[in-house]
This record gives sequence, structure tokens and C-alpha cells, in this order.
Amino acid sequence: MKIYNDFPKNKPSTPLLDSLDDINLLKEFTTQELIQLCDEIREFLLFSTNISGGHFGAGLGVVELTVALHHVFNTPKDKIIWDVGHQAYPHKILTGRKEKMHTVREKDGLHPFPSREESAFDSFGTGHSSTSIGAALGMSVAQPENKHIAVIGDGAITAGMAYEALAHAGSIDKDLLVILNDNNMSISNNIGGISNYLAKIWSSKWYIQTRESGKSALRMIPSAKRFAKKTETHIKGFLSPGALFEELGFQYIGPLDGHNLKDLIRTLKNINDLSGPVFLHLVTKKGKGFTPAEKDPIKFHALPKSQSVPNKNKGPKYQEVFGEWLCEKAGSGDQELVAITPAMSEGSGMVEFSQRFPDQFFDVAIAEQHSMTFAAGLACEGKKPVLAIYSTFLQRAYDQLIHDVAIQNLNVLLAIDRAGFVGEDGATHAGIFDLTFLRCIPNLVIMAPSNENECWQMLDFGYAYKGPVAIRYPRGNAPGVDINKEKSDIELGKAKVLIRNQSSDIAILAFGSLFDVAEDVASELNATLVDMRFIKPIDESLLEDLSESHKLFVTVEENVIAGGAGSAVNEFVNANSLGVNILNFGISDKFPVVGSPEDQKEASRLSKEDLLIKIKAKLDRQQ
Repeated sequence: MKIYNDFPKNKPSTPLLDSLDDINLLKEFTTQELIQLCDEIREFLLFSTNISGGHFGAGLGVVELTVALHHVFNTPKDKIIWDVGHQAYPHKILTGRKEKMHTVREKDGLHPFPSREESAFDSFGTGHSSTSIGAALGMSVAQPENKHIAVIGDGAITAGMAYEALAHAGSIDKDLLVILNDNNMSISNNIGGISNYLAKIWSSKWYIQTRESGKSALRMIPSAKRFAKKTETHIKGFLSPGALFEELGFQYIGPLDGHNLKDLIRTLKNINDLSGPVFLHLVTKKGKGFTPAEKDPIKFHALPKSQSVPNKNKGPKYQEVFGEWLCEKAGSGDQELVAITPAMSEGSGMVEFSQRFPDQFFDVAIAEQHSMTFAAGLACEGKKPVLAIYSTFLQRAYDQLIHDVAIQNLNVLLAIDRAGFVGEDGATHAGIFDLTFLRCIPNLVIMAPSNENECWQMLDFGYAYKGPVAIRYPRGNAPGVDINKEKSDIELGKAKVLIRNQSSDIAILAFGSLFDVAEDVASELNATLVDMRFIKPIDESLLEDLSESHKLFVTVEENVIAGGAGSAVNEFVNANSLGVNILNFGISDKFPVVGSPEDQKEASRLSKEDLLIKIKAKLDRQQ
């Protein structure tokens, strides 16, 4: 294996990779050619991702696995289901998309994750974690004549739904291969040579047949059978970390060095001849072959685009504001505060807090459901939990939010990051549904800040409030206003009128992150401008007041229109017969395109120009 210390400056030569116009040709490659192919893929991945940006370290760690899977199995007839999809770039390169890799995460470019609409080799669309085993099991039931391989990481397998799928798979005894890509540890002696040897033995026909024939011979001798079973259990429990998976009904094989291509191919060929559910445990190195990524896998988990569009906002990132607020609150001596994250401490701005206040910090891993109920339990005993969670991942904890938090009216503060358009990760990571699915929950207060000062003050308000509170803020930089940490004008359910023009027929009602667009439109039309602040409870008295002097309410939000903040205005106006026309701006009934947040806003017609055209057309129809 070649080791790289820097990104290639020029497009690398990839003769073997270029010769693979048919994936079946891969089966004819010698071991040495396959090793060279791995080097070519790794070097090209370094080159292309340095241009496009995107998930990086995990892909470097599965180059050998990717080549081995496509070499041994008959893809795409045999299905490879990648969990999350962070590691899928080598798969894309190998399956005919090499020359388009520079377009990953761009508008009209390649998807950042496996996508069924993009390639027949992408057998299941992904983006969120822990779905691969369940999906692969469903496919194996539907098409038992094909092989189905679920590749899941050591982080993703911690989620409950992964174990639900494992238990189901073991109980129905369908042909299924689950590959655990364990990249959380280096390969040491105890799981090196001896374990590779055991892996090859345990995957061989001889071992399986010998074990099963031995069981058959002893089946008529109860005492011997019990003794043999106990002996097997103790031996396997001692030699293998896979006792759990054996108990779930899987044949466990491993741990195996996931970078030893020769052993990996041999083991996969043996497994290909087995029936029933099989669990293969691979140990890999995240960032393998690229020295900087091996040394700092967190930093090199993903790369920014080489020529990123500069952010027009000059303020801190919203997660930085949240992280600073957390530290200041705990630093004041508040021992009741407990901060929780489901495996997103870096992305949510909680690293400093975790270091300074480790006893008040809990990373519960990829377990969104548990994180919510854990927060509920803390609140029941007098703690003040703050759960930081991405909008898209909050979807996974919806039942727990209703059942465990809202019904009991517990003091839980939700800091919802990445709300609205998230950008290059596409539809799977878009935070555009939260206002809709949160607004219908009784007892829940919902707020959306228009800048970092409001974000800070809303966090203060929500933390002190008696009951569940959700504060949703966008990805990226805040506008750059000063934060007043001493004085707040936040009142429950009260909006803030910034411009009041009694001579105007139009009132612009802005909810959160699109405030800048709303402000520009209000300036152009000389309209009344309101920072609504609260989605629930909505400022009903202000709406009544504005209806007396305005003919048109224009709502602006970075959420789907259906059931969102604008819908709250519609419901109140209609229920009270206020006689005001309403025009709702938000995201239409479609998933966002892949591209930048600006690309997504453009596709949703949420620019200043788009709003002005529709507002003027509405006014013309009213006259």
C-alpha cells in the first residue's frame, strides 16, 4: 500500500481503474493488480475530494473492502448497502462515476451519498445512520436468489434500530452478510495475525461442517450435547468478541484486518458459500494511507470545497454561539445544567464544554431516541437538560419528544442546529420539516432567532422556562450583531416590530433565518417588518392589531410551507375572520436539490427578487 503525505497536485494516472468499463472484469484481476487498483483508487480519491470537498476519511478506510466486495460478489445483482454513506466514494469511483467525482455535492452533480436514481450499483439510498441492516434484510426476503451485504460502522451499529434488525435477521435465518467496519481502534497484535487466522478458519466450509456434524452426532446424547454446547460457548466467548452476534443468530467471523486484501478476499469467498446470517468484523483505520488523516481522523472526516463561496455573514457560527452560551451558563456555577449530544459534539459546538465540564456533558453516541428520553429522565429529577441535535436527526426522536417530554411537560431545552437548508449533503440532511412536526405538539414552545443576539437571549429564556422549549437555528454564520448578555426583551409569545408603516398595506412577518431577505423586501416595498421570534405561541394580539391597518400578510420561513410557521398565521387569521390576505413563502412540497444553501434557496424561489415578483402579482390581483 502506498502512503501519501499530501494531496496530489495533478490528476493521477489510473490505468487499471480506467480499464474497468465493465465491473465483471474485476474478477479477472490478479491479487497484485487488485492491490495496485487500491492504490489508484486511494490516490484518485485524494485528488478528487481535495477539489470537490466531502466525506473523506471513512472512504480511505474502506478502499480494500470496496475492491474485495466487487471482486467477489456479482454486483449490481448482488446488493451492497452502505450505511450512512460517508464511506461510499471509493464505491462510486469503482462503479463508473470516476470522471464525475469532482461534481460531488454540487448542483446537478453526483449525490454525496448512495442514491438509487444515480446508479444501479447504489441499491439503497442513505444519509442517516443505522439503516443498512434492516434494508438489506428486507431485500434478502424479497429477492433471496441474490446476495445482500450490509456494511455498517462501529458508530452506526450503536443505534437501537441496528440491533432490532440484527435480532430479526437472526430469528428468520435468511441469507445476509453484515460487515462491521470497525475503525475506532488500531490493529494490534491481539487482533492481528492470530485473529486473521481464526477468521479464515471460522469462515471455511470445513469449520462450519465440522461444528455442525459434531452437533448432529451428539444430538441423541443429552448430557454430551449440553457439555458440547457449554464448551463451544466458553471457547467462542474467550476467543472471539462476537458472542453477542452469535447469540443473535449470526455466524460471527473476525476480527479481520480490513486492509489485508488477500485475506479479505479469501474470507469473503468462503462466506459467499455459506447460508444464513453471517457477521464479519473488520478492523480498519479511518484515513488509511493518508498520513494527516490517520493522525487526525476528526479533522479529515470531511473536507471543504477547494473554492468555497464566501459566507456573506460576518458573525460567529450559530453553533459557536450555542457553545459559548453553554460554557458561560455552566461557568456561572449552575450545577443543574446537563448538556447532551447524540454523537455531534464537534458539529454542535460542544467540544470546549465537554472539556471544561465533563461531569455535566453526555455524548450518547448515535442514539437520538435515547438522548431525548435520557433528557426526560434528567428533568424528572430536577436537572436542566439541554439537548443539542441537528434538525434532520431530531426526526428520529419524535415519539420520545411527544411521549416522554411533552406529555409530561418537562423542562427540556432543545437546541436544534442545522435548521433549514443545509446545503451539499442534500435532502437527507435538510432541516426543513421541524417547524411542521413540532408545531402540533402541545406544551412545546418554539422559537427561531434572526441573529446571534436573539439566539443567545432565546437560549436564556428557554433554559429558564418551565416546560419544553425548542430553539431552531441555521447552519453557518450569524449576521454579525453584538450580543447583549445582560438584558433581554424576549417575552413568551411576543414578536418584535422593527418597522411599522401605517400607510403600507403590507406586513412582512419573518420567522428566523430568512430575516435578511424579508428585511430587503420590506425596504423595497416600504412595508411593515416584524421579527416574529415565536412560532408557538404565535403573537395573536399583534396579528389582530396589524390586521386593522394592513391588507396583506407575507410570511417568510426556511421550512416547508405545509404546516409551518405561515400555516400558524393562516389558521389564526381564518379562525378569527380577520379579513387579511396572506401570502406564504417557504419551501414547496419537494425535497431540496443537491448543492449549496444558495442553490437550494434559488430552487425554492426564496430570493428577494422572487418574493417581490409574487407579492406584486398578489397586489395586482387584489386591486
